[in-house]
Amino acid sequence: MPCDHYSIIESTLREGEQFSSASFTTAQKLEIARLLDEFGVEIIEMTSPCASPQSEADIRTLVRAGLRANIVTHIRCNRDDAARALDTGVHGLDIVIGTSPQLMAHSHGKNISQIIDLALDVIAYIREQAPDIVVRFSTEDTFRSREADLLRVYLAVADSGLVNRLGVADTVGVATPNQVYAMVHQLVRLTHLDVEFHGHNDSGCAIANACAALEAGATHVDTTILGIGERNGITPLGGLIARLYTLNRSYVAKYNLEVLPRLDRLIADLCGIAIPFNNYITGSSAFIHKAGIHAKAVLANPETYEILKPEDFGLTREIAIGHRLTGWNALRERALKLGLELEESTLKRITQVVKARADEQALTLSEVDALLLEAAGQ
Repeated sequence: MPCDHYSIIESTLREGEQFSSASFTTAQKLEIARLLDEFGVEIIEMTSPCASPQSEADIRTLVRAGLRANIVTHIRCNRDDAARALDTGVHGLDIVIGTSPQLMAHSHGKNISQIIDLALDVIAYIREQAPDIVVRFSTEDTFRSREADLLRVYLAVADSGLVNRLGVADTVGVATPNQVYAMVHQLVRLTHLDVEFHGHNDSGCAIANACAALEAGATHVDTTILGIGERNGITPLGGLIARLYTLNRSYVAKYNLEVLPRLDRLIADLCGIAIPFNNYITGSSAFIHKAGIHAKAVLANPETYEILKPEDFGLTREIAIGHRLTGWNALRERALKLGLELEESTLKRITQVVKARADEQALTLSEVDALLLEAAGQ
C-alpha cells in the first residue's frame, strides 16, 4: 500500500466552512491554520475569493502569515474566478466542474464537449498568467458521472500538459472503496499525474474510500477537522490518521500527532458542537476500558486491546472500576496508585462489594477509593 508518499489537503477553511454551524472570523481562521501548520499538513485549502469580500481578504491574510503549508483556493471553472484567485497570491488553484448528468442538467447546463473546451481555456489562461502555480483540475460528482464522459474530460485535460494534479470527488458520498480504487488506479495508469481524492461521508465510507484511493496510487487526500463540511462532511483528519496509523505507524510519523486533540477541541468549540463520544482518537470513550477481562489484559499489556497508543497523541487511557463489570485486577491497580498494598483476598472481597452496590448505581472513583482506604485501615 503506497501510503508513505502522500499529502493532506486540509479543507476545514473551505469545505469546513460549508458545515451548518461553521462561521469563522479572520482571527479564528488564522488560529486554525497555525495549528494545522503545527500539526504538519502540507496544503491548506480556502474558500473561493469570489464567495465574499471577507473570503478574499482572509486568503490574502493567510498567504502573508508565513506558514509552512501551501495555501490554495477552490474555484469554479471560469476565467473570472481564476483571475481573482491568482490576484490573492495563493500557491495553487483547485478548479472544479460537475460532470454527472444531474449537475450538467441542473448546475451549469453544459455538455461534455463544452466542459472540455471551457476547462482547457481556463487552464491555459491560468498558465499564461502564472506559469509556475500548481493547478488541480477536478470533476465534481465523479461517481455519478458516466465513465466514458469522465475519461474524455480527464484525458483531454491531462493531454494538455498544463495541470499538475487531477481530482476525483465523491460529492454525494455514494462511492464504494472498490469504485474509488478502480477510478484512481485508472487515472494513475492512463495519465501518470498526481491524483487527489475528495470524499463525502453521507453513507459512512469517507475514510475507507480515502484509503482505497491511496492504495490505488492517489497522492493527495482532502480532510477537515472532525470531518465537518456540507451535510455529513468529508474524510475527518483524525479518522484518516487513525486508519493510516493502524496500518503502519510510519505512515503518519511526519505529523505532530499530539496537536490533533487541540485541533478537534478548537473546531468543536468554534462550531458549538460536542466531540462525539466515539470519535477517532479524541472521543471521550476512545481509551476507556471497562470489562474486567479487558482491564486485566490492558494493565498487563495495553496492546492487548489497544491498536492506537494514547500517549502518541498526548492522551492517557482510563480503567473504569466503579461498575458491575469490574475485576479485582483493576481495583488492585487503583489501590497501588493510592499507595496501598492489599491482599488478593481483600481485593476480591471489595470487588464483590463494588459489584453489588453497582447493581443499584455505579460508584464514583472517590467511593471506590473510600472502600480501598477503609480496607487498608486508613
